[in-house]
Amino acid sequence: MRIALVRVAYGAALAALLGAPLARAQAVAAPSSGNPLLQARTLAVAGKLNQSEALLREFLRTQPSSADAHFLLGYVLFREEKPRDSLAEFTAGARTRRPAADDFRIIASDYVMLHDYADAVRWLSEVAAEIPNDPRAWYLLGRAQYNNQSFKDAIASFRHALRLRPKYVEAENNMGLAWQGLNEPAQAKAAFAAAVEWQGNHPSDAQPFLNLGVLLSQQNQVDQALRRLRIAASLAPDNPKIHEELGRAYEEAGSLQEAGQELEKAVGLAPNVSALHYELGRIYQREGLRDRAREEFALCAKLNGSHSSAETPNPFSPD
Repeated sequence: MRIALVRVAYGAALAALLGAPLARAQAVAAPSSGNPLLQARTLAVAGKLNQSEALLREFLRTQPSSADAHFLLGYVLFREEKPRDSLAEFTAGARTRRPAADDFRIIASDYVMLHDYADAVRWLSEVAAEIPNDPRAWYLLGRAQYNNQSFKDAIASFRHALRLRPKYVEAENNMGLAWQGLNEPAQAKAAFAAAVEWQGNHPSDAQPFLNLGVLLSQQNQVDQALRRLRIAASLAPDNPKIHEELGRAYEEAGSLQEAGQELEKAVGLAPNVSALHYELGRIYQREGLRDRAREEFALCAKLNGSHSSAETPNPFSPD
């Protein structure tokens, strides 16, 4: 069974919800441009992370017990993709006072970066407990539970998010993935279809179309699958996973030329994924394009030898 949404680190999704450490630093700072915490915050907002980090470390040399400085530095280090260093700063700050809910979100995102989904679940559970009426907190908890393969718990969290925010497309779509994890295709199909329907005539989220299209393809409903996958491709033309699945569906429909075109797009977007070169080579082989097939198989072998990724990336932007 293929689950279209790969288990990607979704720290960026968490980061989009993390403004509290910066806002808190501004709140505790005097309204003076000379205040180090306010300056560090301004640098971080501007994306000048190295300068912000340096300023915070200098500040902490003289005020090592400042929880706000440690937490802000933890946020900056998270932004710099240094999860272990970030966690160390949150640990240091927690010696002075308990982190807030938004600090727990950053801590959880650090664990997501480290692929430690059990600890991510632990800290996102803290967030949901502190702000139980925030549907985004329950959605992110569900995502962590899904990545931890705790599919029943994920479904419960997504349902909670949906009670707080009806027609929450991302929660419904991810609930479908959790149903797939439990090998319940009928429930998964219903969830994906609802996430598609809720977007109306002007959809913006390609993921439900992708996931529904893949499931329909698996159920040999190729025409319906192609319709959904084409919409997904129109919404997210730079997503290689969509082009890969569209190529597979075209192959199932007997349209080898279209299958090859979609896989060529997928390879162009994700050239270091060995499996895509293999799939494209196989299509060329079926078309009688032996030289081109040989080239793709050679690239596949070379990439496999270099331990490249065998999984096609599927970027997404949950709310």
